[in-house]
Amino acid sequence: MRIKPIPFKTLLSAIAGPTFALAALILLCGLTNDVFLSTQNLLNIMRQVSYSGLIALGMTFVIVGGGIDLSVGSLFALAGVSAALAMQSFSAPVAAILGLSPDAAGILVGATVAMAAALLGSAVNALAIVAGRLPPFIATLGTLSIFRSSALFLADSGTLAVDNPAFAALGGATALGIPLPALVLVVATAAMDVVLARTVFGRHVCAVGANARVATFAGIRADRVTFANYLIPGLCIGASAFLFLGRLGSISSSNAGMLYELDAIAAVIIGGASMTGGRGTLRGTLAGIFILGVVSNILDLWGVSVNLQGVVKGLVIIVSVLIQRKEKRT
Repeated sequence: MRIKPIPFKTLLSAIAGPTFALAALILLCGLTNDVFLSTQNLLNIMRQVSYSGLIALGMTFVIVGGGIDLSVGSLFALAGVSAALAMQSFSAPVAAILGLSPDAAGILVGATVAMAAALLGSAVNALAIVAGRLPPFIATLGTLSIFRSSALFLADSGTLAVDNPAFAALGGATALGIPLPALVLVVATAAMDVVLARTVFGRHVCAVGANARVATFAGIRADRVTFANYLIPGLCIGASAFLFLGRLGSISSSNAGMLYELDAIAAVIIGGASMTGGRGTLRGTLAGIFILGVVSNILDLWGVSVNLQGVVKGLVIIVSVLIQRKEKRT
């Protein structure tokens, strides 16, 4: 049985909705605050949403595939802590072996360990779900605790710092006036959107998310698709943790990545993806990411208490789900 691609009308609806909402929100914020549209403020928004935004891209694949991953924030902390420890301990030996400068060796070690730790954690999730037959919610709720506790143990419940000027320059770099993490986010969105919307693997992810049993009858190896799908957040988490560590030069084992799972899931939902799986776009998620970033930023500019900002974010999520339900009925 041939798996049909997502209809263009459905894709257009999923993209246009959040994109229009983002444009309207930016217009409203610009009219109500003189600082909002300043170049520096817009760059700050782009930088701030980049780290959780990369994770939201991976979450899009998981949710479209009919799953959920609650462990992304904790795995972000574990990947960052692992990278910081490796840079502290192995930069000099690797520099001597490869004939690199200590700074260059440190960057290489940090990137490798961050990606490896994040992929390993994602593989644990995939094994628990595919081989262990655990519901994704239960499996990733368990690894949420495991990964966070591991990060706390490795860092002795503290903050790890990295002294690497070249790494700091990389973390704060800009390209075409755009912060490097934001540029990575945009490029990753474009590449991953092609994978999800235009490749066989992407169509298989949508099919498994819509109905895994029907997908299996159609000849799709649902378990393999699900396993591979849960590795994608690992790639995104590793890149995000590495860039975050470079930007700040340190990482807190207790606070890093805190509530990133909420931001990622919220961005995917606001971006038009179905929580029951089978439908979603990376461009929609990108719009959702920036909607959350703009809301958080304008609330700060309006002087709204940080303690109340979660209320607004929660309301945005609820309204997005209600709109989805209404669209399904019509």
